[in-house]
Amino acid sequence: MDAATQLPTVGMIGAGQLARMTHQAAIALGQSLKVLAGDPAESAAVVAPATVLGDYRDVEDLRGFAKGCTVVTFDHEHVPQEALQALVAEGVDVQPRPEALLYAQDKHAMRTRLTGLGLPQPRWAPVDSISDVEAFGLPCVLKAATGGYDGKGVWMVDTPGDAQAVLASGLRLIAEERMPLQRELAIQVARSPRGETAVYPVVETVQTGGICTEVIAPAPHLDPAVAAQAKEIGETVARELGVVGMLAVELFQTSKGLFVNELAMRAHNSGHWTIEGAETSQFEQHLRAVLDYPLGSTAPVAPYTVMANVLGGAPGGPRLDERLQHLLADDPGAHVHLYGKAVRPGRKIGHVTVRGDDPDLLRRRALRAAKWLQEGE
Repeated sequence: MDAATQLPTVGMIGAGQLARMTHQAAIALGQSLKVLAGDPAESAAVVAPATVLGDYRDVEDLRGFAKGCTVVTFDHEHVPQEALQALVAEGVDVQPRPEALLYAQDKHAMRTRLTGLGLPQPRWAPVDSISDVEAFGLPCVLKAATGGYDGKGVWMVDTPGDAQAVLASGLRLIAEERMPLQRELAIQVARSPRGETAVYPVVETVQTGGICTEVIAPAPHLDPAVAAQAKEIGETVARELGVVGMLAVELFQTSKGLFVNELAMRAHNSGHWTIEGAETSQFEQHLRAVLDYPLGSTAPVAPYTVMANVLGGAPGGPRLDERLQHLLADDPGAHVHLYGKAVRPGRKIGHVTVRGDDPDLLRRRALRAAKWLQEGE
């Protein structure tokens, strides 16, 4: 490839479904995303030609992977800080920067920083003993400060015995009050190194067993003042924490207002709807942001878009490809994304997106499609 046609190389640490969908977006920008995979069978590794095998926790593997990359980014937040700091010290452009990513890696650090910014949060405190938990007050939520995802690392505790069982794990924990939820929302903000931002509409997320199962975009019946507050929270977090790339801010909506739940500094499940539902998908937007390209339009292309996650079901029944064929015949307007992952009960193996005017009808369509792909009945 000559200099006139050579394009930047984006390296993504991690090869899950987020990297797979980012690879698809990269193709339209003339790129083949370079991914670091721990296993050649990972979701992105089976489709991205520029796949490097290595351990995201090993600084030497990271050094080798980063060679030739214009910028290095992530499809998960679990890369150790010391490894990232070593890359930055050696001149690697890591986005988001480690000092920003810390607040998506460590819930104690996040809560402390957001407290300093005066943003609304549940009451919280670090805890390392039963006396700390009892002083905080039961019932409450205990969260692992690091390493949690998809409901893992989160425990609803009602009694001292419940708390003791979690404390016995030896994990670093924080306690949070249980919020009286009306529903859960999310706001996504893209930010580039030059400080340009693009904000997507506020969406409603539905959680089942700690896993996001539905996203409705935009959130139905949302007061414009609440939407404006969510946008202000998202922009404040992105700006003050120095985020580059996609930022997702998960929010609790309560009778007392909005409260920040968690942060993610990458493409996020709450933004999968953007592939078919917005002018610019979150995956293309993340690439634009980390490369410091002009950001794309976040405008919706339909009044409502609903996304339903497809989870792995029990063994047996029709093959997945047979289920897919039947679904496409039954609902030609359904957009199906399968991640090429081994099927295990409860594991995210894909998602379905539908667009239209009636959010209730769309939810029924999306859930019916996801259930058929999961169960084959």
